[in-house]
Amino acid sequence: MAQRIPLTPDLIARVAAIMAPLPETYEEDAWVGVRWRVGHATIVHLFGGEDQQYRIIFRGEPDEVLAFEHMGDPYFRTGWGTNVIGMIIDDDTDWDDVAELLASSYLIQAPKRLAARVVIPQGQPRR
Repeated sequence: MAQRIPLTPDLIARVAAIMAPLPETYEEDAWVGVRWRVGHATIVHLFGGEDQQYRIIFRGEPDEVLAFEHMGDPYFRTGWGTNVIGMIIDDDTDWDDVAELLASSYLIQAPKRLAARVVIPQGQPRR
């Protein structure tokens, strides 16, 4: 059986830096990889796959899930949950896009009192 590719400290640090400004988020080990949560809700899950690729899983609105699924690579449908989006992380990953997607995931998962504290760049919709 193939072994999962281990997460690198640099990759974990990159996602941690995106999550740090979001109110009351915390990092913890997941069943595989690392996840960031607010309360008991998972915002993002980062892990290495048996195919030696890194994956990041986050939340989106149901219509976004369908759009990302149809966009294809690097996005994929996870097979669980109606608001779950997966993405392959590689050398071509646009980390500005990842930051936006993870902020959106936070707004979906966080209690309204915390989500209201997040500053949304001008011109961006609040979820």
